[in-house]
Amino acid sequence: MSAAHRWPVRVYYEDTDLAGIVYYANYLRFIERARTEMLRAAGFDQDAMRADPGLVFAVRKVDADYLAPARFDDMLKVTTEVLRVSGARIVLRQSVARTGEKALFTAEVTLVALDNQGRAARVPADIRREFG
Repeated sequence: MSAAHRWPVRVYYEDTDLAGIVYYANYLRFIERARTEMLRAAGFDQDAMRADPGLVFAVRKVDADYLAPARFDDMLKVTTEVLRVSGARIVLRQSVARTGEKALFTAEVTLVALDNQGRAARVPADIRREFG
């Protein structure tokens, strides 16, 4: 299995609520972007996969835990680890932390591979090799 992927993100004003803390749904945006960057760093182009062989990944399940708030202008690090790859699923552990601190948010995310008709499809062999 490949090593954990780390991706930096800064908290902008638009990410926060009136109290200046990150709005809870924005953590899902941060981890979505980190998943895309993890695939890109491993050499997988999601747009090319969508075109041929007609495959996309969709979130099937998210088990999220909000531990502490991030605030405006914080520099965060999103860590993504692949827990398992099987058939049509990829299960990830993702966390968001201030640089050098404990996690503020953690999630276990289950992705499913779908064909262009929205039916379950096998995770491509090259992705299984990279992350399995």
